[in-house]
Amino acid sequence: MTDQSTPQAHRPDDLPTAIRHYIDGRFVDSVDGATFDVLDPVSNETYLQAAAGKQADVDAAVASARRAFTEGPWPRMLPRERSRVLHTIADLVESRDARLAELESFDSGLPITQALGQARRAAENFRFFADLIVAQADDTYKVPGRQINYVNRKPIGVAGLITPWNTPFMLESWKLAPALATGNTVVLKPAEFTPLSASLWAGIFEEAGLPQGVFNLVNGLGEEAGDALVKHPDVPLISFTGESSTGRLIFGNAAPHLKGLSMELGGKSPAVVFADADLDAAIDATIFGVFSLNGERCTAGSRILVERPVYDEFVERYAAQAKRVRVGYPHEKTTEVGALVHPEHFEKVMSYVELGRTEGRLVAGGGRPEGFETGNFVAPTVFADVKPDARIFQEEIFGPVVAITPFDTEAEALELANGVKYGLAAYVWTNDLKRAHNFSQAVEAGMVWLNSNNVRDLRTPFGGVKASGLGHEGGYRSIDFYTDQQAVHITLGKVHNPTFGKS
Repeated sequence: MTDQSTPQAHRPDDLPTAIRHYIDGRFVDSVDGATFDVLDPVSNETYLQAAAGKQADVDAAVASARRAFTEGPWPRMLPRERSRVLHTIADLVESRDARLAELESFDSGLPITQALGQARRAAENFRFFADLIVAQADDTYKVPGRQINYVNRKPIGVAGLITPWNTPFMLESWKLAPALATGNTVVLKPAEFTPLSASLWAGIFEEAGLPQGVFNLVNGLGEEAGDALVKHPDVPLISFTGESSTGRLIFGNAAPHLKGLSMELGGKSPAVVFADADLDAAIDATIFGVFSLNGERCTAGSRILVERPVYDEFVERYAAQAKRVRVGYPHEKTTEVGALVHPEHFEKVMSYVELGRTEGRLVAGGGRPEGFETGNFVAPTVFADVKPDARIFQEEIFGPVVAITPFDTEAEALELANGVKYGLAAYVWTNDLKRAHNFSQAVEAGMVWLNSNNVRDLRTPFGGVKASGLGHEGGYRSIDFYTDQQAVHITLGKVHNPTFGKS
């Protein structure tokens, strides 16, 4: 359903008209003065100009970060000292969550209530890693009277962080928090579609007491600023979240420098519903799993596989509920699906909707919602009877579009679940405990939720297999990625050396 109670979109007060880079503690323009337009998703009108970074701007940012790493206090501070700064950052983010959510909703098209949740999650990311670095203990191996071996962790250097446009502020925090907690310095390249919230980090970090040069921000296009960051010889680490095709380019460009890479890429995650499942819970969860965050989420359960005995009932109830999902302006508290982030992405999603009409049976949505003739609004769209070789089954759409497919046996369900190039998440709905565990262990996915929605403990690893990524972050896996692990060996007793060349 649509929400037409508001005749026009909301424009936040005190919007900036320009966004600049932040390098070595100062806001600066691009060296060549270049800028790019930033649009708001409801009107698709330009509301500000952002500095367009290129090689020279990235060079300056990396030099600043490198200086702060080699000469500054941050990498040499005790974990407790860095932890205090990170806790202050979390406090500041929490205190400004309403403003952050307002700007994020305006810039990205996310419903305001969901943007508020993401802002609070960003604070929790900083608080989590602030605690983790203080509590962390590394392994010690002892041979009594002969030897002690222990692991020493050291920050690596300048971390290049390249972030996406879906939930941008939260996903920036997801990389910034562990990179900073472990003593690295950073250069952040946010997505060009949504640079607004990223520009707020500088003020937050300054107020929290982060030393000058530790955080640097370069806006710009991926093929210019992002490419320069990936190829820079003084950036030993790249953490990237985005499309699989971009991930392949980054992999190739980073290879000559043997950089550390962590890449969270695309997904086409299955939600498998067996006949014995709690259908009420499964329908609620799978509706939320693909239509929350406007469907622009990497872990969206955008392929729903349903066992034949309950297939017709599931499709009927799912379609009816999808039609009741409230499409509205992002700032309205009743909105459940807002506006897609950018007209380019809107056109991509709409092209898949049109393709779906030839690949499945349209049972809900299928175009613009009524009352929204402009802006990037897409009605929650459901296709049933989708064949496994269909493009809408195989390819990531990244919008409020879902494909439903029947299966007859557990083996067929597993084949369908694993039958795409991606392997990020999977959702399994069944009351058979043995089946739940065996199926989850056989499915090709980095993360599995059993009879559960996408709720993740920050201590657990996040990442995928196949085309969905390389490496894992989250909890200690983030500490592993952002530090070098040095093994130190100490002899306690008489040295037992083989003797070569003894006369």
